[in-house]
Amino acid sequence: MNKIIKYITLLACIIGMSSCVKQKLEVEYTSQENKIDSYVTKTKKDTMTVSYNGGSTRLTLKQGTGEALEQNGAVSFYYAGYVFNGSINESNLFGTNHKATAEKARWDLTDADYSIYETDLTDARLLEGVRNGLKGVRAGEECEILFTGKYGFGNTTFGIIPANSALAFKIWVVGVSND
Repeated sequence: MNKIIKYITLLACIIGMSSCVKQKLEVEYTSQENKIDSYVTKTKKDTMTVSYNGGSTRLTLKQGTGEALEQNGAVSFYYAGYVFNGSINESNLFGTNHKATAEKARWDLTDADYSIYETDLTDARLLEGVRNGLKGVRAGEECEILFTGKYGFGNTTFGIIPANSALAFKIWVVGVSND
């Protein structure tokens, strides 16, 4: 009987700790959402638009033209990825294929590849936050896509990106195709 009571007590403790971890994570994601909202509010100008889709916020800095990217469409773009902690700056940059951004950040890469990134929205390698943020972009658009760690790498550390980090991507859309 004592073993059963110990087992039940241990199980209750594990469940309780798991619940605390989940609650702490939700508080962190809410804090990240508030930082994103604050950033958008202070950054947005009259010529910019804000779009929300599936946990992603897209701040369009320069409007594009032509057809909008649909659910299964393909897109080509340059990007710069940042760990978002309330701002977007060179010190938070973790990856880019945009040569001017790399040079501004003083990145000295031996095998730098500044070729256009081409993908479609069905590509499983795309982060959910990027996928949701790209829906609706147009060729020539310049935007920033921001989202919480929930829609990024989640509970996984990825290279220099800490687990559960909010992320921001500057995107320069080259082309869109919905064929």
